[in-house]
Amino acid sequence: MIKIGLTGSIGMGKSTVAAMFGDMGAAVWDADAAVHRMYQRGGAAVEPVKALFPDVIFDGAVDRGRLASVVLGAPASLQKLEAVVHPLVAADREAFMTAAAHAGASAVVLDIPLLFENGSEKFFDVVVVVSAPADVQRARALARPGMNEAKFAAILAEQMPDAEKRGKADYVISTDQSIEATRIDVGRVFEKIIARVEL
Repeated sequence: MIKIGLTGSIGMGKSTVAAMFGDMGAAVWDADAAVHRMYQRGGAAVEPVKALFPDVIFDGAVDRGRLASVVLGAPASLQKLEAVVHPLVAADREAFMTAAAHAGASAVVLDIPLLFENGSEKFFDVVVVVSAPADVQRARALARPGMNEAKFAAILAEQMPDAEKRGKADYVISTDQSIEATRIDVGRVFEKIIARVEL
């Protein structure tokens, strides 16, 4: 089973590209979606996060907006959060990969926003970076609900610069084009990955 790491900074179009890989037959796991599940009522991260930051719990779930206001720009708080959430995310990822292997998947795509920042690239056969020009990225990010200039700047500060990510990638997919053009690029990259790993 081929392990593909998919990454890119905020607003680059990772989720769109991940879905395209899924349409082409890859099993897709999304780190952000896994965290979102864990933050919902009854999720695995609710009690550990509550123990650290009781004020971010609302109606039995982690309020992501409140949590962001606590940890963004606060390295010590962010490290405490990561220390409890990262192991839960890793366990979810491993369970997904085991299930995908048992199901006979030929390739898995793991959508991990901070892949390089966390040193995770060594776990993959191939790393794909999703990229777009800075003005496109900014416009997309600021169009998200609850996003503002300060939050966007704080998120960018936690992420490796796009140019550096592109330099580390095995393949780069640009999303500053039509959806159909991006889909064609994803298909070409997927074919190359399958051929490269099978050699």
